[in-house]
Amino acid sequence: MPKITDTITTADGTCTVHLFTPEGDGPWPGVVMYPDAGGARDTFDEMGAKLADFGYAVLVPDVYYREGDWAPIDMKTVFGDPEERKRLMSMMGNVTHDKMAMDAGAFFDYLAGRPEVSGDKFGTTGYCMGGRTSLTVAGRVPDRVAAAMSFHGGGLVTDSEDSPHLKADQIQAAVYVGGAENDASFTADHAEQLEKALTAAGVEHTIETYPAAHGFAVPDNGPYDAAAADRHWNAMHDFFGAHLG
Repeated sequence: MPKITDTITTADGTCTVHLFTPEGDGPWPGVVMYPDAGGARDTFDEMGAKLADFGYAVLVPDVYYREGDWAPIDMKTVFGDPEERKRLMSMMGNVTHDKMAMDAGAFFDYLAGRPEVSGDKFGTTGYCMGGRTSLTVAGRVPDRVAAAMSFHGGGLVTDSEDSPHLKADQIQAAVYVGGAENDASFTADHAEQLEKALTAAGVEHTIETYPAAHGFAVPDNGPYDAAAADRHWNAMHDFFGAHLG
């Protein structure tokens, strides 16, 4: 699977990205794949390449580029190590909703300028923190997103004034949310609130709960669940196929 390593200049610096494309001439619809809290790493290279094999040009960005040369995070042990957990929480906190939207504009401009990419509206997908980013971008950069997916995303419904569900009336994309079972970051009540917000806004959407724990779709996460991960790949295949062509 072809892989291009490149950089994108944003208002805050230079973001390293990996672009994966299918074999062949293209062009293909573009998708931004937002990593979980562990950031861009080998696992997401593998996942980006797998999604590209479905017929998409897939951009995997280093969402922590503002941190400089940050040390890798072990997602299987980070939450049991107080110092590593503190570092991770700080890095996550620095990726604000405003920064997500600003970066997304740069990512979409980059994709629109690539010969491998077709169209001027894109897909977004993400995991954990990246699942929140995917929906945040759909609400804040609505004219650039045709399909937005979130898997075991947390913080989709909060008491904050910038909660993603409060931007439902801005979303132009079709939305798919695959939540995890018994996930405090996206509960059944959160799912109900999101459902009501999207329905009231007239947004085409699907919200499902997978019988698996938070982190089920990402292979290097401790709670990885192969059956749930396969289901999520099938969902991406069908959803992006329906809404990105």
